[in-house]
Formats: sequence, C-alpha cells, structure tokens
Amino acid sequence: MHAIVINAQGGPEVLEYAEHPDPSPGPGEVLIDVAASGVNFIDVYHRTGTYPLGLPSPIGSEGAGTVAAVGEGVSGVSVGDSVAWVNVLGSYAEKAVVPADRVVPVPAGVSSEQAAASLLQGMTAHFLTHSVHEVKQGEVMLVHAGAGGMGQMLIQLGKLKGATVLTTVSSEAKEKLAREAGADEVFRYDDFPASVRKVVPGGVDVVYDGVGAATFDGGLASLRARGLMVLYGAASGPVPPLDPQVLNRSGSLYLTRPSLVHFVAERDELLWRAADLFGWLASGELKITISERYPLADAARAHEDLQGRRTTGKLLLVP
Repeated sequence: MHAIVINAQGGPEVLEYAEHPDPSPGPGEVLIDVAASGVNFIDVYHRTGTYPLGLPSPIGSEGAGTVAAVGEGVSGVSVGDSVAWVNVLGSYAEKAVVPADRVVPVPAGVSSEQAAASLLQGMTAHFLTHSVHEVKQGEVMLVHAGAGGMGQMLIQLGKLKGATVLTTVSSEAKEKLAREAGADEVFRYDDFPASVRKVVPGGVDVVYDGVGAATFDGGLASLRARGLMVLYGAASGPVPPLDPQVLNRSGSLYLTRPSLVHFVAERDELLWRAADLFGWLASGELKITISERYPLADAARAHEDLQGRRTTGKLLLVP
C-alpha cells in the first residue's frame, strides 16, 4: 500500500509518500480500506512537532472507509461495514489499522467522504456546544473563522441550539460562506470587539476561538461578565501566558482549553456524538462543505493550503 510517513518533524516537505507493507489487524483491531482522510490542524501540529511524535511515525488522525478484515476478539464490527474514526494515527494511507472500539458506524445516507470530512470537526463542535458549554436558546455566541470547516460546524450547531451566532472572517467571499452556514452577524477581524459590542452591548455569553494568538485578547473583550472563553485551537499561533488577574478585571471570566480526546474517551460518549452528527447529516439539518480533494501523494500541498488559509470548508486526501 501507499502511505504518508514522517521521519522528521518540520515543514510540509517531511510528508513522505511511499510504498509500505500492507498492515494486518491484531487482536481487538480492524483493517480498513481508506476511502478518504480528513486534513486538520492537528495534523499540522503533529508534523511540526507542536505535538511531538515518536519517529518515524504515520500521520493523519481522521478517516473513513470499509472494513476489510477484523482481528481476534472483535465483535460488533464486520467485514464490509462502513466506518469512520478519529484520534488514531495513520489515516494518510490506502489502508489503516484501527482499534475496533475506536471506530463508529457510518449509516446509510452518509457517504465515506462526508464522514471523513465531518467526524473530527463535527464531534468537536458537538462537545464544545453540548458539554464544555451547553448552548441554550437565546444565548449569544461568537465563533472565530466562521468560513472554515470548524467555524461552519459551530455556526450550524449554535443555530440548531437556538443561539444567536456572531462570527469573524477575513474577506467578502468568506462572509458569504459564514452567512450561508447561518451566522446572524459577520465581522472582519479588525477591531471586532467594538463591532460585537455594537450588536450586543453587554457582551456575548461564550467565545469559541480556534485561531489563538491573533484573536484571544479581543475575544476576552467581547465577553459579558462571567462569560466563557473556549480556546480550542491556535491556527495563528499559541496564546502567550496569561495572568489570571486579567480574567478578574474583565468581569470574572471563565477560560478553558479542551480537547476532543477527553470528551470521547468512553465508547458510549463517542457513539453518542457520532450518532448525533451523522443523524443531522442524513436529515440535511447539518451541511458539510468539502472545498478540496487532493490525491494522497499531494498531502504536502494540502498542508500548505490549510496553513496558508487559502481554503474554506474541509480538505480531504483521497487514496
């Protein structure tokens, strides 16, 4: 099979496309013929060393496909099943071995591409809006980067929960995408806190920030007293160390830095989030924008486009 493996951490050039031996599933594992792999910022963090890996290492942590073989002791998953997974390295490949308890069933009405494009970001948006902060009818939320795949997910789930959703984007074209996703108000990044306060003088209830350094201070300035800052990523770079007294002075604010892995650790929770997500996709209540499909060999170009913010929606690698 062909797969991407990194032997060093660094720029996109370390993503090496090569032929490797076909893997076999061990006890408790399944072998999957990969139909599509999602490209995410966590892959960039793995590649660059922001999240260190033991080297050499496979890469890619989200995918979907068809079960080709099952290992000893596997139950509940059969050859021919359509499945998807996240948080298991090795999706940038034609075949992947995944623990059986980490795969989720993909129902009829949801394609493998839709599953690979939605699972990581969709379950992240789910735990952010259902568990980290349970968004309620009538609340106001601010979502940064509303035209991106994650931003569009958060906007749609916020609207499903009955919230008013404000968002930031960098261009007119991206504003159009954010509004199509359901955003009520769309701002440019320049002085967005003032724009937010014109619409919501008291401040928003919650800020969802996957941008990081470039937007963090402005997000704090956009919150109401006792509001919540949810920092879930750092696309523009990590946020510098923060004096907790800033939270006090800004209105007794709350701050959290959550990760999906801690919110799908139990299989029941994993299945709940995936079932909700795929149910919304199948019913049409949630829509996915796949902006680009790249051949597996072009993983480096996909990373360059993602980091360069030249894309909207989701990027896929297709073996």
